[in-house]
Amino acid sequence: MKEAATAVSARSVEDHRAHVSGLLAALHTLAPTELPVVESLGSIVATDINSPVDLPLFRNSQMDGYAVDAQSVRTVPVTLTVRGVLAAGSGKPPKHLAGSAFRIMTGAPIPEGADAVIPVEDTTNHSEHTVTIERGRTAGEYVRERGSDITAGMLLVRSGTRLEPRHIAALAAVGAATVTVYTPPRVAIITTGAELKSAGTQLEPGEIYDSNGPALATLARANGADVVSVARSTDDPDMFRELLSYATSVADLVFTSGGVSMGDFEVVKETLGPLGAQFGHVAMQPGGPQGTAVVNEVPILSFPGNPVSTMISFEVFARGDIRHAAGLPSIAPQRHALTTPLRSIPGKRQFLRARRTNDGVELVSGAGSHLVAAMAWADALLDIAADVTELDAGTLVDVIPLSTWY
Repeated sequence: MKEAATAVSARSVEDHRAHVSGLLAALHTLAPTELPVVESLGSIVATDINSPVDLPLFRNSQMDGYAVDAQSVRTVPVTLTVRGVLAAGSGKPPKHLAGSAFRIMTGAPIPEGADAVIPVEDTTNHSEHTVTIERGRTAGEYVRERGSDITAGMLLVRSGTRLEPRHIAALAAVGAATVTVYTPPRVAIITTGAELKSAGTQLEPGEIYDSNGPALATLARANGADVVSVARSTDDPDMFRELLSYATSVADLVFTSGGVSMGDFEVVKETLGPLGAQFGHVAMQPGGPQGTAVVNEVPILSFPGNPVSTMISFEVFARGDIRHAAGLPSIAPQRHALTTPLRSIPGKRQFLRARRTNDGVELVSGAGSHLVAAMAWADALLDIAADVTELDAGTLVDVIPLSTWY
């Protein structure tokens, strides 16, 4: 027998966040993934990486020139016998003989017994068998010693680092073929509403462009998730049910938007209700209507359809757990001074779009959940308690930075 939907009385933001975190606990146990280093750009390192080798691996030349023993060139000019040419990758060189030289290229191994390199520009009278040294060098000059850059066992990349080209270059240089990274949680998204259309298509009267799909997809990616499916449903329960079945077969977490309020065509409620979903109101604005469910052992977070409500719901309830599962650090709240006075609607916790400045933080809109432009202008949310009605300029307020790419 199917369960009826559970109606939940108004929760506090903290209580709903704790409820969501409980549903998403399984994301934190995803096993790490082994990736080829060359395919790991942007991945998050799961364990500290130490170098398996010294770098350089052997003593080699820093310059094109002549490998010598410094004692032989203390007095210059001096003409030395050239015993051969050493190129990078030419294998182990013969032993050096005092009073002689080897023509040597950058990166070539230094012969045993040689301890300095004379740059080409400090020599004259070049021939196949002799060279004149015009300027002497001391032992160690233009010689890269083994391990002078990296020593075996040295920490190269810390756990939690997002791999960038510079990290990959270092790993490749020490011969690392693979790297252990956090497995990004797989996310599927279903937006709902017969009125929604894709960007770039011609709208008919009453239709609007779907912004929640792109918004949720990019929010999830920006916080370390792997978005495996983005779909859109009409208000037809059969269509939504089919999309949900696919989403739960490929994802670790499913987001839906729309269909959770009190209207006549609430397809998410209608479909998930018989599966034991919880729908109710969180004492916040925007983003009050919220729903949660578990279908096929996959958690479902159902957000309101208003674009700003959807984005704020993600930032407040989902971002932290996704970042933790992906190996990313949490985004800490901040405290800033208001640059202008603020009025707030009493009775609900307000999350107001704001922008940080050199002088503090300024409001960029009111509380309306439909004000998309203000979300684009904002880089933070003001977190205003339910019992606050007015704040003076200069008051320190809690500020939640919005998600960014890197």
